[in-house]
Amino acid sequence: MKKIHLLIVKAFIKPFFVTFFIVMFVLLMLFLFKYIDDLIGKGFEWYVILQLLGYAAATNVAMALPLAVLLSSIMTFGNLGENYELVAIKSAGISLQRAMAPLFIMVTGLSIAAFIFSDYMLPVANLKMGSLLYDVRNQKAAFLIEEGVFNNSIPGYSIRVEQKDKDGKTLKDVVIYDHTKGSGNTNVLMADTGEMYKTDDEKYLVLVLKHGVRYEESAGQRTYNPRERLVRYKFDETMQKFDLSSFNFKREDENLFKNNYQMLNLKELDSAKLASIKYFDSLANDLFRQIKPSYKIFYQTANFRKAKGEAKLNLKKDGVLAGITAEQQEMVVENATQTVRSVKETIETRSTETQDLFKVITRYIIEYNRKFTLSVSCLVLFFIGAPLGAIIRKGGLGLPVVVSVIFFLIYHIISTIGEKMARDGTISPLLGMWIAIFVLTPLGLFLTYKATADSALFDVEYYKNIIKRFFKKKEK
Repeated sequence: MKKIHLLIVKAFIKPFFVTFFIVMFVLLMLFLFKYIDDLIGKGFEWYVILQLLGYAAATNVAMALPLAVLLSSIMTFGNLGENYELVAIKSAGISLQRAMAPLFIMVTGLSIAAFIFSDYMLPVANLKMGSLLYDVRNQKAAFLIEEGVFNNSIPGYSIRVEQKDKDGKTLKDVVIYDHTKGSGNTNVLMADTGEMYKTDDEKYLVLVLKHGVRYEESAGQRTYNPRERLVRYKFDETMQKFDLSSFNFKREDENLFKNNYQMLNLKELDSAKLASIKYFDSLANDLFRQIKPSYKIFYQTANFRKAKGEAKLNLKKDGVLAGITAEQQEMVVENATQTVRSVKETIETRSTETQDLFKVITRYIIEYNRKFTLSVSCLVLFFIGAPLGAIIRKGGLGLPVVVSVIFFLIYHIISTIGEKMARDGTISPLLGMWIAIFVLTPLGLFLTYKATADSALFDVEYYKNIIKRFFKKKEK
């Protein structure tokens, strides 16, 4: 028994690591394709991009691990079935469930590790990646002067170059608008040629301009003289120095992002949810206190039901305004209208606030349950993959990959739809996050039963024979 279990575990470990890293590589490539425009041309150091990819890889474990478990389990039992090793195991009196036992223990350990990872490490990875990605996306592109195009990257300046030599430093027909004074296009510099370079510390850009002129417009010095004056300076050579500090990569404080749903562990999510629920209840109680004084029934006399003769009011005939004059009725209706309008505005304001708060509470519940569904999904997909491999009896990266991708897409689509419906409030967050598990668990039990009974569930010849027998009976 121990040798058979060791054989199955060895057959599972290699495909698991191979498929896990393949899936991680594919997901990282998708991440790069998604944010390639935010990374190119901004002058990042290599370690910044490497850090971002490392954090992205950590956040992709939630999708890569279940898929790797599904694919490797199909490949393991597919290889055993294709090489008739599974037949030999069954002929030795070992059932499929007993053969799956060591892998079940191993996948259970992976599930526990996945839960610990999602509770302790994943929030940190989400925080690191979220803050770094925010800084990367808000980083200015590296300063680049293109021919015939005004460049406004440097704050307060607009620079245009008509022609640039192949060396990238020599410029021709340079125009610079100085907007630092905030008075519009009143300061213009034009030069025939120029040379561009950066200082050794790369903090400043220096333009050495030759054979040009500067035009400056300014208001008259005397307040009673509304005329403006134009000053023109001609030069043979001048130097313009521009600060490039706005192009330096700056990191924001990570504490600004730490209260996001994905950056919290179970304890923090539960605490945030309870605080939100408490605030939600306080809003409801406060709304009740605000509108309670507006709901009153006013009567002409406190004992109108016991009144006799003319003092008795006929509410059925004259309505709630019985017993008061026409002027009083008009005043009462106006006051009531204002009260209703005020109550309506108060309810609408509180309703919007409570709806937003309800969405926040829903997101806390969704993220809380997500940490458990990651672990359970590994077990469920294992009980789908292992019987499937035993049934199809095909190893390698051919049919197992196709089948595993199909079932993983089914799981992913169901879980995505359930989560979206939970966010929209269509179904409860608990059901939305666990609906994929509830749907696929019976499928895993069914496939395990079929694999134990040596069912020809995916045998094409089996279905061909059934069809042939059906048509033969029909002909008779």
